[in-house]
Amino acid sequence: MKKRKLVMIGNGMAGVRTIEEILARGGAAQFDITVLGDEPYGNYNRILLSEVLNGSQDASEIFLNPLAWYRENGIQLHAGVRAQAVHRHSRQVTGEHGIVEPYDNLIIATGSSPYIPPIQGVRLDGGELKPGVFVFRSLDDCNRIAEYTRGKRSAAVIGGGLLGLEAARGLQNFGLDVHVVHISGHLMGQQLDATAGAILRTTLEQLGVKVHLNRSTKEVLGEDHVTGLRFADGETLDCDLVVISAGIRPNVDLALRAGLTVERGILVDNHMRTPDDPRIYAVGECVQHRGHVYGLVAPLWEQGKVLADHITGHNARSTYSGSKVATKLKVMGVQLASMGITEPTDERDEIVQFLEPRKGTYKKLIIRDGRLVGGILLGDVSKAAYLIQAFDKDTPLPEERLSLLFDIGAPSGKTTLEEMPPEMQVCNCNGVSKEDLVACVRSGERSLRTIMDATRAGMGCGACKGLVSEVVAWACGGAAEQDPSASYYVPGVPLSKPELVQAILERGLRSVSAVFRELAGGKEDPGSKPGLASLLRILWHHEYEDERDARFINDRVHGNIQKDGTFSVIPQIPGGVTSAAQLRRIADVVDRYHVPLVKLTGGQRIDLLGVKKEDLPSVWRDLDMPSGFAYGKSYRTCKSCVGTDFCRFGLGDSIDLAVKIERHFQGMETPAKLKLATAGCPRNCSEAMVKDVGAVAVEGGKWEIHVGGAAGAHVRKGDVLCVVDSHEEVLTLMGRFIQYYRENARYLERTYGFVERVGIQKIRAVVVDDSEGIAARLDEEMKKTTEAYRDPWREAYSPATPNQFRSVLPIVQ
Repeated sequence: MKKRKLVMIGNGMAGVRTIEEILARGGAAQFDITVLGDEPYGNYNRILLSEVLNGSQDASEIFLNPLAWYRENGIQLHAGVRAQAVHRHSRQVTGEHGIVEPYDNLIIATGSSPYIPPIQGVRLDGGELKPGVFVFRSLDDCNRIAEYTRGKRSAAVIGGGLLGLEAARGLQNFGLDVHVVHISGHLMGQQLDATAGAILRTTLEQLGVKVHLNRSTKEVLGEDHVTGLRFADGETLDCDLVVISAGIRPNVDLALRAGLTVERGILVDNHMRTPDDPRIYAVGECVQHRGHVYGLVAPLWEQGKVLADHITGHNARSTYSGSKVATKLKVMGVQLASMGITEPTDERDEIVQFLEPRKGTYKKLIIRDGRLVGGILLGDVSKAAYLIQAFDKDTPLPEERLSLLFDIGAPSGKTTLEEMPPEMQVCNCNGVSKEDLVACVRSGERSLRTIMDATRAGMGCGACKGLVSEVVAWACGGAAEQDPSASYYVPGVPLSKPELVQAILERGLRSVSAVFRELAGGKEDPGSKPGLASLLRILWHHEYEDERDARFINDRVHGNIQKDGTFSVIPQIPGGVTSAAQLRRIADVVDRYHVPLVKLTGGQRIDLLGVKKEDLPSVWRDLDMPSGFAYGKSYRTCKSCVGTDFCRFGLGDSIDLAVKIERHFQGMETPAKLKLATAGCPRNCSEAMVKDVGAVAVEGGKWEIHVGGAAGAHVRKGDVLCVVDSHEEVLTLMGRFIQYYRENARYLERTYGFVERVGIQKIRAVVVDDSEGIAARLDEEMKKTTEAYRDPWREAYSPATPNQFRSVLPIVQ
């Protein structure tokens, strides 16, 4: 049978998900498929753009369908080609660069675009956005925003909806003062009522975001770049960049020019077909069905399934009847579930409500005739799965309303999961139902990791991972398997850390290539090389055979690479104490090498940002200061407070101890970065209690040693390991803990995760009480490590490789 030609305009989440559904129904045997997409990439998860902007995920990690997927499925992708016209009579799509694609069936999946309000000063005279004005909708938008933030101090987000708050979260990562400007009286008006919006505002402000409500922006200030905003009341706000997130508009221009019926979106029937042309379908945010336009992913997945059923003939009776909109998500780390209406609209409406503002918890249900018609859960979403199910299925609710909000006398989890309907969605981001997860288990998958990879459940915003895990465990009868690779120290060598260490020591493997040759069948995995190099340096000290290609670029050139390809240079400043001579040398280097940004770091050091790769050796020589190791998975620095010399509260000499710590542990390789601090009294001005390892002076000339603290994206007060009497004991016990951590932590596992996983009681027993009789060995290994220290910036005088600091390699003719 001759295949039909299927062309899809649009390469976004809804469209490509529809193609996946078509392939799952045997579509590859029916169609030759061609896709035109504006962006030069495969399909990626737009829900995670804020994760890319805030740095918690790399852009490569959010791709749902990389370019290889299209090739593997026989799909022709015109990436970076905008469709220009649909010629219905000749059944052709024309695109940029002279592309012409005939079709038998056409799917329009053009999505939506950010709405830019008619604000004075948004655009330059030529019509382009003023420098400093951005929208937040694509990977390219993320890159442009990240590039522009360099050297900027503050940003404003116009729009307090979901996308606006996600943009604000991302902007905070760049150290900017972030303002959210919202025209309404409360945030997220589509999902929240005024009470929930007020609680969310308080939470955001506690996170450092400044919220401006009831503010209508009339002008973006600045002649040739953004300098601020002017509001309708005449007030102004200084800012260096503006992100507009004022809603979206369906992309319907192509359909309009093709003569298709368009209102708010492209009109479709219950089969997702346009009423004007039975050969043309439409799906996603560009579509209007029964008067509704949907922006959440769950309805779009439902549309894609119906379209696939109909176009392939798999189920000609399949129909789309619209969607009841419910969602469960995270907003700046705050758990939220919302469904239906947010305020009563009928005199029969009954409200069930619970409010605990201090804890950021709010629950509100709107019940009509014994059925749920609306709900908001903020902070505590433990009842979300049950309530979303009740809302979606319109099931009668129990008379005991309190049980709707709290698990009072609740049935066991097993009973609850058994009663969950098979079609109930567990992962809204990727449209994965309980039935999908159960089917995956029945197909032979038994581990959470492999089931998530196969179904994509839990790989969107992440809010559903707990429920996904519960459903998988239930479907496996409590016998879910641990994915073996989850215990591997690095993915390319199938051994846990103890097994890997034992094999390396027994076989005397001193290089990364030797490990791959002996323990991985000779197959090298590039992603595993940095972890192996780190482990080998820990095990062999100066006997490690250094293969520079096994190191990450930061470790090869001893500087932190920046997004423009330049490097950050941070010299060692022990205890944060410097001198006039050092400052003069730093200033001379800044002038001599035209360093664009000089910044004080949180670790009490000075960061020179924007140094060219080829200038690194000269910069190090002129500084004449040791490396601060701000680029490696290693000991970084030790902060200190003023201590006893000047502070009237000081109980211990924190500066002297910090300098000793820095000299002792400098440059030490560790599974993940280590940040230390000393505090001269329990006031903790240097934040020693929330560092990986900290020492705090207490009464009687003693020092508390704290371990496993964190104060970044993860916040944790460290546990007290022990109390000692002297600086020497501090160094000994700190070193013993660090060595135990080096030997037993997973690669990239910070101390806060390690301490929580192993337990402070176990660590204290081993490190302080020597319960396993290994204290002397740990001390000896630490001694070997400290004696093997070498300042890597000495490579300024003797490079490790001829091309170590060359930006471009010479051409050999």
